[in-house]
Amino acid sequence: MENQGSSGVLKQGTTEEKGEMARLSSFVGAMAIADLVASTLGPKGMDKILESMGRSKHVTVTNDGATILKSVYVDNPAARVLVDISKTQDDEVGDGTTSVVVLAGELLREAERLVAQRIHPMTIIAGYREAVTVSRDYLEGLAMDNGEDPVAFRNDLLRIAKTTLSSKILTQDKEHFAELAVDAVLRLKGSGNLEMIQIIKRSGGSLRDSFLDEGFILDKRIGVGQPKRVENAKILIANTSMDTDKIKIYGARVRVDSMDKVASIEAAEKNKMKQKVENILKHNCNCFVNRQLIYNYPEQLFTDAGVMAIEH
Repeated sequence: MENQGSSGVLKQGTTEEKGEMARLSSFVGAMAIADLVASTLGPKGMDKILESMGRSKHVTVTNDGATILKSVYVDNPAARVLVDISKTQDDEVGDGTTSVVVLAGELLREAERLVAQRIHPMTIIAGYREAVTVSRDYLEGLAMDNGEDPVAFRNDLLRIAKTTLSSKILTQDKEHFAELAVDAVLRLKGSGNLEMIQIIKRSGGSLRDSFLDEGFILDKRIGVGQPKRVENAKILIANTSMDTDKIKIYGARVRVDSMDKVASIEAAEKNKMKQKVENILKHNCNCFVNRQLIYNYPEQLFTDAGVMAIEH
């Protein structure tokens, strides 16, 4: 019987690498990715100019490792592992995307030298795992906990924020943005839910015009003629239809023989909306926030009552 190996199993056109060639290909691909982003690392890291291959020829200038690696087409399996490491770091931590790739690349570079000395890969892996344990124990011995001292704890957070911003586009204003970031996080009072921090972007002005405001900012238009400023607000939040411009009778067909009857139906709808607004005003609120649209007639009723109405 003739032994055809794996040629009868793999898809036509598939290439297979084994042993030394496969190992060398993995080393070369991973180290190439690490070298690609190594020059962007640190406060003196350089930017990369990325141009898309599409018709738009979109150009991006960045030194963010995750952005660069997401924009580069990678065919090498080992290199794709490093790209996935960077994506995971970005999703879980939000910083250090370049550092993890460069560190992994240097570990692989040293591993290649050890493999060239005929040291078995499993021996190298066991050594790296032991080094991780030793490094973690050493770092934990150096760690300081200032959680009981609010002033020292805030200073620690400021230093961390400044270090993180040193390699970003905000490096010129890192003092200002470090204060904003730390104050925002401290207001969470230990909660790790960063979705509680709302970021609103506005064009124009300078970076230093950015500020952290108390409470919640809702970027919406206030109704015409309604108060623009309300102190000691009693806010009612709803998700209800507040439109009477169109007749809405679902599941039925109405036939009329004169425009007067159409007007009477519209008047009934209008009266129904008036009662709805009156029921809302009975809650003694002075600010009404509705998830749906508020049409002209109910808006006018809120204006007459001196209530601020915010729609959509």
